[in-house]
Amino acid sequence: MTSVANLQPEPAPLRACTISRDVQNFDLLIDEMELELGEAWGDLSFEDAVIFLGQPDAAGLEFVAIAVNGKDEAELPRITEIIKAAKDRTIKVILIADQISPIALHQMLRLGADDFVPYPLPEGALHESIERIRTPEPAPAPVPAVAAAPALPAGEEGAHPTFKAKGDRDAVVLPVHGLAGGVGASTFATNLAWELATTEKQGGPRVCLIDFDFQYGSAATYLDLPRKESVFEVLSDAGHVDSDALLQAMLTFNERLHVLTAPPDMLPLDIVSPEDIGRLVDMARANFDFVVIDMPKTIVSWTETVLSRAHLYFALLELDLRSAQNVLRLVRALKAESLPHEKLRFVLNRAPKFTDLSAKSRVKRMAESLDISFELQLPDGGAQVTQANDHGLPLQENAGKNALRKEIQKLAKSLHDLNKAVEAGKL
Repeated sequence: MTSVANLQPEPAPLRACTISRDVQNFDLLIDEMELELGEAWGDLSFEDAVIFLGQPDAAGLEFVAIAVNGKDEAELPRITEIIKAAKDRTIKVILIADQISPIALHQMLRLGADDFVPYPLPEGALHESIERIRTPEPAPAPVPAVAAAPALPAGEEGAHPTFKAKGDRDAVVLPVHGLAGGVGASTFATNLAWELATTEKQGGPRVCLIDFDFQYGSAATYLDLPRKESVFEVLSDAGHVDSDALLQAMLTFNERLHVLTAPPDMLPLDIVSPEDIGRLVDMARANFDFVVIDMPKTIVSWTETVLSRAHLYFALLELDLRSAQNVLRLVRALKAESLPHEKLRFVLNRAPKFTDLSAKSRVKRMAESLDISFELQLPDGGAQVTQANDHGLPLQENAGKNALRKEIQKLAKSLHDLNKAVEAGKL
């Protein structure tokens, strides 16, 4: 007679696991995992994950979904160990992140996480992520043998500009200045520079992005570029460097955009003098068609130097009281010193939608009370903007249909067309 035990179905082999401090904090993840895998998944705590990943039972896992929130940042060393253990077993890693800092997220992605999904999970996002990690990477095309390039010093990896400094150009200088914290100035500067660099499929303008925020500059993070020690060398001896040295301190993003990142370590903003900054901007201007400068929020002694060389000076703000007060302070300071405040172009980020009549009325009243006009109103790009920044990609590459990206693209095209018209008039 067949025993009752033999009638019990075999448990489904595990194909995936969630790893978290408490999976109940991620109830949407539980639902999505059941939808995707049925019973063929399990759950592990941080404490048990490393032990399990070292056992034979883990060999059949297709992926692990590591779910973290802001409270888990203290566990970063242990999470790092889990990611490394999974990668050692060739298990894919999907990172589910809820309100975790960009620095921690970037660190985990750099350690080898294969994909990232924000939490709460957008509809279908986990399914799409699983499909992406299941798609095999294309085999690299064979490359002809070439002579080995000289090794770069530690921390100096990355492609450098390949052209020679000839000083045969006269760039349009476009500084970007956030008038309050978190208004999106660095995001705007990075994406504007990339849109300018890609306005034409072939050729196009030569564009550089300079990050002058020596303490909290994030252009390197938003483009996933290393911060080079040579940047510090250029800044500390700016009075003597030449154009070739400046170009060698830059890195190239996707062969189109040339970037002078912020230095690896935090530096005082007065490490350079106004004369030094003027020299750096002039050298960049002589070798590029557009120079986009990400400025620090702080007004320093060399802000006037950049303003005097700027063709347009973008000042970003939001629809709030702190931004309004800072506009008044800035304009008052510029007028008191007889500086060219007319170069300011006020950009309202996260502007209200067209249908939000109440908020649009507030925008109008704000402009009238400050006696300014908004040259540009940028829509709220939502979570896709943060996701693109954390992935180290411009919006064009990560979310091409995003409303914010489309507005920045229109601005870049208009600037490019205007510059071409001016150049044609000079001939």
